This record gives sequence, C-alpha cells and structure tokens, in this order.
Amino acid sequence: MPEEEFLRLVLADPTVAAVLERTPALGVGDWWVTAGLLFQTAWNALTGRPPGTGIRDADLFYLDADPSWAAEDARPSCRVPTRACERWGGRRVLTQARVHLWYGGHFGTAAPPPFRDCAQAIDAFAAVCCAVGVTVEDGRPRLYAPYGVDDLLGLVVRPNPRSPAPRAVYEAKAARWRSVWPELTVLPWA
Repeated sequence: MPEEEFLRLVLADPTVAAVLERTPALGVGDWWVTAGLLFQTAWNALTGRPPGTGIRDADLFYLDADPSWAAEDARPSCRVPTRACERWGGRRVLTQARVHLWYGGHFGTAAPPPFRDCAQAIDAFAAVCCAVGVTVEDGRPRLYAPYGVDDLLGLVVRPNPRSPAPRAVYEAKAARWRSVWPELTVLPWA
C-alpha cells in the first residue's frame, strides 16, 4: 500500500519520529505534523539524499477555537507556540484558526474562510503532494492524505485545485523544490 510505504519512509527519519513522540505532551486535541517535514523527508529517502536536505521547517498545525493572541496569552496551559518551539528548537507552530487573518496579506490574495479543523487546512495546500499530515492517536501514527500519496511517492508536483494559493506561490514553491530535487516532475498551473 502506498500509504504504508509513505509512513515507513517518514517514520524512519529521526526528526519526524522525535516530533511525533514529543507533540502529544503539548496537550492539544486537533494537531498534525505537516508539509515539508513529511513530503520532503519522503523525497530525500526516495532520491537517496541525506535526511534534512532541503527542509526549511517542520510545521505543526493545531486548531484553537479562539483565534486571538490575547486568548492564547490568557491561557498559559494552551501556549502551544511557546512550548512547542522550546521542545522543537524553534520550529514553526501554526494554529490554523488564524490562517484567514493573515493569509491574504502574506500571499497577496483573498484569504480562505476560517478552517473548521486541521484536515481542512491540509486539504488547501498549494500542491497535491504537500497535502499530507501525520498525527498520533492511541500511541500510533495516523496519516491524513486527502489526495493520496501517489504524486508524492512518484515525485510529481501538481497544483491543488482546492487551494486558495495563487499561481505565483505554487510556481515559486515548485521551483525551489525542483532546485533541490531535480528528479521532480512539476506540472504546470492549469
């Protein structure tokens, strides 16, 4: 099964294993390790590159019911970014409850509506191969890959038609990835 192969590849990486081992201690319900740490780890394994090659960050997505910084500051037990950065040595921790507040300004496009859960955020990644997340339930890793992992394992970068990301974002990401992993097949924006 492709999903089992993907999990085998990423769980063999010590950084991925450590992040998945440490994150449950943060005490948040809906959380997922996503994006570059996962698909780029798989690409490194598939292309024989050393672990960590080309990986700029390890994103942890979680959902907080209140998107304000004030709410997070008022609940010390929910200060996920501070605690996660301490545990992960400065890696990015992003609440998906806030995406609609900054997305438009950051990417120069319309912001998506507020996400209901982290799965909805993963669904919206710019490329199909990026739309993967792993969490831990009952001590076991669980994969969420709404478009499957065939593109990812096949080294194919395809635009995600469900993404709010503009063409320029997709093309810039794809160009950077191809500079690190020239084996990639990058499909054009439709």
